[in-house]
Amino acid sequence: MSGLQVFNSLKKEKEVFEPINEGLVGMYVCGPTVYSDVHLGNIRTFISFDIIYRYLKYLGYKVRYVRNITDVGHLVGDLDQGEDKIAERAKLENLEPMEVVQKYSNGFHQMMDTFNVLPPSIEPRATGHIIEQIEMVQKILDNKLAYVKNGSVYFDTIKFNKKYKSYGQLSGRVIDELFSETRELKNQSEKKHPADFAIWMKADDRHLMKWNSPWSVGFPGWHLECSAMSTKYLGEKFDIHGGGNDLKFPHHENEVAQNMGACGCTPANYWLHTNMLLMNGRKMSKSDGNTITPLQLFTGESEHITKGYSPMVIKFFMLQAHYRSTIDLSDEALSAAEKGYKKIMEANKFLQSIEHTEPSEISEVDAKITEGIKGVFTELDDDFNTPKTLARLFELVPIINSYKDGKAEFLQIKSETVAALQKCFQDVIFDIFGLQDEYASGGNTLYDSLDGVMNLVIELRQEARSKKDWATADKIRDTLAKEKIVIKDGKEGTSWNLN
Repeated sequence: MSGLQVFNSLKKEKEVFEPINEGLVGMYVCGPTVYSDVHLGNIRTFISFDIIYRYLKYLGYKVRYVRNITDVGHLVGDLDQGEDKIAERAKLENLEPMEVVQKYSNGFHQMMDTFNVLPPSIEPRATGHIIEQIEMVQKILDNKLAYVKNGSVYFDTIKFNKKYKSYGQLSGRVIDELFSETRELKNQSEKKHPADFAIWMKADDRHLMKWNSPWSVGFPGWHLECSAMSTKYLGEKFDIHGGGNDLKFPHHENEVAQNMGACGCTPANYWLHTNMLLMNGRKMSKSDGNTITPLQLFTGESEHITKGYSPMVIKFFMLQAHYRSTIDLSDEALSAAEKGYKKIMEANKFLQSIEHTEPSEISEVDAKITEGIKGVFTELDDDFNTPKTLARLFELVPIINSYKDGKAEFLQIKSETVAALQKCFQDVIFDIFGLQDEYASGGNTLYDSLDGVMNLVIELRQEARSKKDWATADKIRDTLAKEKIVIKDGKEGTSWNLN
């Protein structure tokens, strides 16, 4: 269907993407644990998979995109220790656990809307799939790859590895090396081996969220929910499983083991992982103050930035790094992204306004545009390479600007080439990248009002020029320039934009 290649974390190499069922794609992405506001690292991950989702659909695939909500079982220590993150927040805020879940789920969805991230096809919650998780635990027990101890059920990694010899394949971890990492954790005395992990945990009296099971009143392990829900909605074998790089171990490694323990097969053919978002060259950390929230980015109320940035500028900034690469957020990088975002939107705005007459023959510029468009989609087919795709679009901007300036050689482009260029920009910028033109009519009410005023100002300036009143015309232009409003005179008339 396409020449798409993806980097498979399981194989550690790029592979040609071939779905299990022709024309159909099943994709599961680990969603948020809704105990606090979504942070920028999460947002980067979900923007990345939104672009992957959009591009697969653009290629003509029918995609079932499943992204879960974790609302139970994710313990503070990320392993078999500590309190449930939802329950801990519920106690702190004096709320019911499901109030916490609803509050932060609402906030998450609002933030996804702000960044124009499409909703998934299905968004299941862990608490809505307790039965399926209990059934999966029983299958693993039936296959003798788990054991019950004091009401909790643990996955037997040693038995599993003897049978399949694959534990650690995704993350690169070795079972024997896990001993030193886990020996001090709670409940180690219940486990046969420190690398074993809970798939069902017996709840104590203080635990707020618990359910009846054949083994105890308790709750499912964090890793189990994704195994159960991906299987329910995508089948035992599906195409893509994604998430942040930090989930490779233990979460995704244990997912693979659980699925194999239940049905004897790995869940996904392709594993895709996003990388970290840094700030000022370092990992974000609340403890040393090297952190910023999405809201602070919007308002500019942070020591790390000199002003606020719009959601689309922030999104454009994130597109400038490949999803598998780290990206370093800084005030300078955001400011540069803002300029790039405005430039591409301005070019596209003019491009879409072109009404072209048909020349008699194909010119060299036609061939250059055609090759450029081909290059755009070559980069997208190369593991969704957004920075190189943007670079290809920017290579075409001078052609658009030269057309705007009325250069003769650029007026000889065939109508079908102009239409192809218009479609390329519209499709990539809006349909695939999910950007929105914050300066276009309907996208920003302040801009809409300013547009009306500016049209009047341009008209007054044109009258002054027609009367050869150059002093007035220049004064209008220079005064606007001081307010960072640029007037441009071209073959198609006079236009304006915010600098």
